[in-house]
Formats: sequence, structure tokens, C-alpha cells
Amino acid sequence: MKILGISGSPKKEGFTNILLNEALDGARAGGAGTDKIILNDLDFKPCQECGGCDETGVCVLSDDMRAVYEKLEHADAFIIASPIYFGTVTAQLKAMIDRCQSLWVKKYILKKGMVHPRSRKGIFICVAGKDNREYFESAKKIIKIFFVTLDVGYAGELFVCGTNKMTNNSKKLKDALLQSYELGLSLDKI
Repeated sequence: MKILGISGSPKKEGFTNILLNEALDGARAGGAGTDKIILNDLDFKPCQECGGCDETGVCVLSDDMRAVYEKLEHADAFIIASPIYFGTVTAQLKAMIDRCQSLWVKKYILKKGMVHPRSRKGIFICVAGKDNREYFESAKKIIKIFFVTLDVGYAGELFVCGTNKMTNNSKKLKDALLQSYELGLSLDKI
């Protein structure tokens, strides 16, 4: 089983990536192969709404998203991770999702859909600096729509708020790390 982790965080050492890494560790402990994309390290434009994918379902822009498309098509499961920025997922993650317009066209307009040998699942890890859980629902809606486009079942989530006050030794972080690990470990069983 190949599990793809996608980080929408610009902070490599932030809580989002710490939890994503832990989930990927859990997946590897369960026998899965893993790959990780840090969107902030990539060079790609947002969707230009140019219509270039309308006939083929393939984006005409040539940038780092080409490798992302390949990984999205071949992964068996997904772990998407993002902090909350301005009430939803980060611009990095939203830009990647928007660039999947070509995959949406492929599925819904051209009726070609994702061809994958097994049922695919995905989990969503999201953190918020403030103690406000309401923003998670906005982010969750975007991820669910993204998963539907990729024929991925929404299989679980971990939402952690109050990270602005957390330390690396806090009980809250330790609990979140354990939950993240267990989500990754169980992904092939969901």
C-alpha cells in the first residue's frame, strides 16, 4: 500500500508537519510505503481558469504540479495536513486543490474518472493556533470535495486547536501525536 502525505504548511518544523510525520510513521509501522509532498517547497502557479484541460483532463501548465498529479493518481491512501489560516486551509494547499480542476474535468466532464485497483481512503489532520474549533468545518468541506474528486473516501480526521499555547512537552501534543500515529497505522484497515 502506498500512502501519500501532503503538507499544506509553510513551517517545516510546525505542529502540522510534526503530526503528519507521526501519521506517516504509523503507516510505515503498518507495512505501508509512504511518500510526502511539502507544497511550500514546490514551484507551481495557481489554476489560471484557462480551459486548457477541457478537452483532455490534463492541465496545460508545466510546473511542479506534474509530479503531484502522478502521485495523486497512484497513491492508495492519503494523509492531508494543514494549519488553519484565515478560517480554512492554507493558500498552498488550496492552490494545489484548485490545480486539480483538470482531474475534476477528467471525472465529471470527460467521464474518465480515476482508475485505481482498490478503494482509496484519506484522512485529514488540521491544527489551529486558537482554541476555536469552528474553522475546522470550513477546512473539512474543502478536503471532502477534493477527496470526492479523487474517488477517495473520507476515513478520519484529527483536529487540534490551541497550538499557539502548546509546547513540545505538553500532554495535548503527546495525545495528538498518539492519535496521529494510530490514524496512520489504521489507514490500510479502514
